[in-house]
Amino acid sequence: MTDLFDAAPRTGSMPLAAELRPATLDDVIGQEKVIGDGTMLRRRIAAGRLGSIILYGPPGLGKTSIARAIGNMLGKNFRPLHAAHNNVADIRKIADEARMRPTLLFADEVHRFSATQQDHLLALCEEGVADFIGATTGNPYHTLTPALISRSTILKLEPLTIEEMEEVVRRGVRHLASRGIEVRLEPEQLRRIAGRSGGDARRALTVLESLAVGHAPGRPVVLTEAMVEEAYAAAPVNHDRSGDAHYDVVSAFVKSMRGSDPDATLYWLARLIHGGEDPRYIARRIMIHASEDVGLADNTALQTAVAALHAVEKIGYPEAQIILAHAALHVARAPKSNSACRGISLALAHVANEPPSAVPMHLRDAHYKGAAALGHVGYAFPHDDGRGWSEQVYAPDVPRGGFYQSDARDAATFERRADDHWEQVTGRPTPGRFGGKR
Repeated sequence: MTDLFDAAPRTGSMPLAAELRPATLDDVIGQEKVIGDGTMLRRRIAAGRLGSIILYGPPGLGKTSIARAIGNMLGKNFRPLHAAHNNVADIRKIADEARMRPTLLFADEVHRFSATQQDHLLALCEEGVADFIGATTGNPYHTLTPALISRSTILKLEPLTIEEMEEVVRRGVRHLASRGIEVRLEPEQLRRIAGRSGGDARRALTVLESLAVGHAPGRPVVLTEAMVEEAYAAAPVNHDRSGDAHYDVVSAFVKSMRGSDPDATLYWLARLIHGGEDPRYIARRIMIHASEDVGLADNTALQTAVAALHAVEKIGYPEAQIILAHAALHVARAPKSNSACRGISLALAHVANEPPSAVPMHLRDAHYKGAAALGHVGYAFPHDDGRGWSEQVYAPDVPRGGFYQSDARDAATFERRADDHWEQVTGRPTPGRFGGKR
């Protein structure tokens, strides 16, 4: 995969993004936390000792451009590698060259290199034969070998802000003007192109170029809303259902439901739907959080989520989006209780780390002849008591509130009503996470 401003084939005209490739880091738009003055990267360049760097982030952020700019600033021979085209023999050949000439080795999509290839790249760095920059769209902690990670500095690039994207588009407009193509666009159109490119500078420049070419020569190109809409209708959806962006959006979605923000819930849900996410996957996430975050506060939230999963299995997009919104908003708007999730986690941790407790004699199976002779007696049947409850020990090694801690607040939730009922029946306060014993 090429990156922002990557070189075009010499047999034809270069794309606008390639023509605008920055020559130095000062020409790069955005990424100030990584390439700005005083950063670790700048200090290494100034010292002429780059070492091993991994640039990590979605496509179109300028990973290749940054690597090439660093090569220019270091004055070193820039040698690119790509897993689709190069093998271990190519790496060894570059190593031989690097012993004769200062070299910066750049591995694009480094996560696609095999473990053996990554080990050879690592050897070059450890021997000080060449400086190394790897670029990856995948999370390096998940996709690269531990050895390469431990010996590299990971620099995460973030999508460009809307203001930075606007500057990318303006730079493209100025460059087109220098080629004799005058593009006229209103501020709203500038922001539309910048915003709909999703922080991907290459995508914004590609759209701008597609809008500018093919018009009558010598006349200004006046962009219209219809032209912009047509350009983005043909553009691919910027959503990777297997990469970090996917998991980040899903994380924002479920945290918005947990945080009871209905607007944010709908926004992140719309991002998933727009990206073509499987509605069954979304429904499963809603089901999980109906129990994890709503739980005993509103037992009907899980019912709604389960019904949503069954419904979207029968009804696809676009109508499925309504069902998903219904279930997600139920979880977002419902009162919250984490007691079920927290309780089972505490119980499992106890079971895994503590000696097993013996089953009390009065709770052991008594449905066979001879059980009484073994001492399996003394169980008090709760339904024989008018209160529906009998005083007896069920888990002698587990203190009250050791696992279940009520999250009932001052609201008429199921958990609040249950607390009030059992406090009245037993005369004991319910162990609560908030405020201790009630």
